Amino acid sequence: MTLEEILIERIINNGPLSIAEYMEQALTHPEHGYYMRRDPFGVNGDFITAPETSQMFGELLGLWAGVSWMMAGSPSSVNLVELGPGRGTLMSDMMRAAPLVEGFAEAIEVHMVEVSPVLRAIQEQTLSEAALCETPFWHSAFADVSEGTSIIIANEFFDALPIEQYFKAGDYWCPRVVDVKPDSDGLCFVLLPPFDEPEIPPGLINAESNVMVEVCPTALDLTADISQRIAEFGGAALFIDYGHVQSTSGETLQALKNHKYHDPLIDPGEADLTAHVDFAALAQRVFASGARAIGPIDQGNFLSALGINERADSLLKEASPKQAEDINCALKRLTNAEEMGELFKVMAIVQQGAPIPPGFNL
Repeated sequence: MTLEEILIERIINNGPLSIAEYMEQALTHPEHGYYMRRDPFGVNGDFITAPETSQMFGELLGLWAGVSWMMAGSPSSVNLVELGPGRGTLMSDMMRAAPLVEGFAEAIEVHMVEVSPVLRAIQEQTLSEAALCETPFWHSAFADVSEGTSIIIANEFFDALPIEQYFKAGDYWCPRVVDVKPDSDGLCFVLLPPFDEPEIPPGLINAESNVMVEVCPTALDLTADISQRIAEFGGAALFIDYGHVQSTSGETLQALKNHKYHDPLIDPGEADLTAHVDFAALAQRVFASGARAIGPIDQGNFLSALGINERADSLLKEASPKQAEDINCALKRLTNAEEMGELFKVMAIVQQGAPIPPGFNL
């Protein structure tokens, strides 16, 4: 059976799926889930992330992590944690830059949070060629990472966490769910009558009627866990993703297949599903959990403040004409407002009273 057939049978027997349940099945079903049986990254995949664009991205984040470690008091042991590490490219590039901060590389214990067995195998191969002082650890959930001072990186991770959608009808919020078409030939979106009070972001509680709002309970809970870890043990976290600085109504759920937009309800498991990240809601959860949120700011401004232009100039000095073209194209893609520079936002989490981390003193 295809995943679509499995879901249709489940809905017929048990009723509609929440959008969060649908996304979870489409992305992480053990047999048919999008991330569970393929490498979706790079030119031959369905999308290209910043680490796959240029080594400069990961190198700068490696330096950011090193300086954040120093700001945390340079502990003799630190967890360097990546959520959703893709092919392992970002961690590999970060570790190449780690020795530039004295003592940092020796203190690092690498933790990769990844549910996909296919991607774990690719990450293991990538990191086997990287300069690691210790063998990395893999986990299925952040909660499994050992306690202690931690530097946590989440690049294009939160956008793939399952969301819920609510449509405001008058004074009530109606859940949007996935049901079976009347002829049982495929899936469709439907609205349910309001049955309880959903957790709507504070900035949208008084939204006008006839608007759609997206909420990501998984992201809020994970942000709380990360914030509590940092508040108790020290360190920092960095979230990089496309999304909104302020909570905004509207539908952003989308599917991407072969670098093109795709109907999210057609062929589940064959396309990536994402939604824009509500950074305002995440920041509120950070403060409520006893830590401090810095930002978000535009990715282009963040990378420029870290010195990406200077790093590009350094690479260009030794580059062939083809390499120079690639470096300039990558710099443009990562920083220009028309590409990733403005759409992608960067938010940091630190302890209350901690200094502002690198890249945010604009």
